[in-house]
Amino acid sequence: MPLLPFLTCLITFWCHELVYFGRCIPWMIADALPSIFLAYKIQDQKQPSAAIQWSCTKAVLLIHFAIEMPLIVAFHPMTQIFGMDTGVPFPSKLEMLGQIATFFVLEDAYHYWFHRFLHWGPMYRRIHRIHHQYSAPFGLAAEYASPWETLGLGMGTVGAPLVVGALTGRLHLLTVVVWVTMRQFQAIDAHSGYDFPWSLRHLLPIWGGADWHDDHHRYFIGNYSSSFRYWDIIMDTVAGPEAGAKRRSKKKRLTLQSTTESMAAKTD
Repeated sequence: MPLLPFLTCLITFWCHELVYFGRCIPWMIADALPSIFLAYKIQDQKQPSAAIQWSCTKAVLLIHFAIEMPLIVAFHPMTQIFGMDTGVPFPSKLEMLGQIATFFVLEDAYHYWFHRFLHWGPMYRRIHRIHHQYSAPFGLAAEYASPWETLGLGMGTVGAPLVVGALTGRLHLLTVVVWVTMRQFQAIDAHSGYDFPWSLRHLLPIWGGADWHDDHHRYFIGNYSSSFRYWDIIMDTVAGPEAGAKRRSKKKRLTLQSTTESMAAKTD
C-alpha cells in the first residue's frame, strides 16, 4: 500500500480510538458517581468496579490493535473498488442523512440475524459467551468480544456503506466517517447501563436503547437487534420474563387449539 493511504488509515484508526474511549468517559464518570446517577442505572445492584473496567479496557485495546486496525487498513482498497469519493464537493446534508439512515437499517438487519446465530449453542460456547461475561453491561464493554465476533459483526458496519456505494455509485469518505462515529456512539450507549428521561428511545419508540440491550445481557436470549426493536418484535424474540410469559401462553393456546381440532376431526 502506498505511504499516503497507509497514513490515512492509521489516522482513521487513531480517530476511532479517540471516539470510542472518548464516548466511554461520560459513562465511566456516571459509574464513579453513584450518588448522582444510580437512579438512572438499569441494573442498579451491579456497579462495575475500576478493576473490572481496567481489565475490560486492556482486552478491548488488544482487539482494536489486533483485529480492527488491520480491518481499517483493508477497508481503504475495498472502498476504492466501490468508487468511494474522497474529494470535494462534499455530499449534501440530505444525501448524507438518507445514506446513514439506510446504513442503520441494513446494519440492524444483518446484526439481528448474525447475533441470533451467535446464540446457537456451539457458536455461543465457542465465540459469543465472551461478550456475555458482563450480565450488567457498561460502556467500555461494547467491543469486548471474541476476535471472530468482532470480525463477523463488524462486517455489518463496513458492509452497509459498501452495498450502498455499489448500488448507487455514490459514497463519500465523509459519510462513512460520520456513520462509523454514530455507530460507535450507538453501541457504547446501548451498553452504558443507563436509561435517562431524555434517552433517544423515549423520543423514537422503535429505537433500541440501553434498556433494550440491557435485557439481552440480563436474560442472555432475545433482543438481538443493534439499533432498533422491530426485528425482535416481528420475529417474537423480545427478551424478558413478560415477553417469555406471552410466548408460553401463546404456545399453550395454540397447542390446546390444535388438540381440540384434532379431537373434533376424529369425532367427525
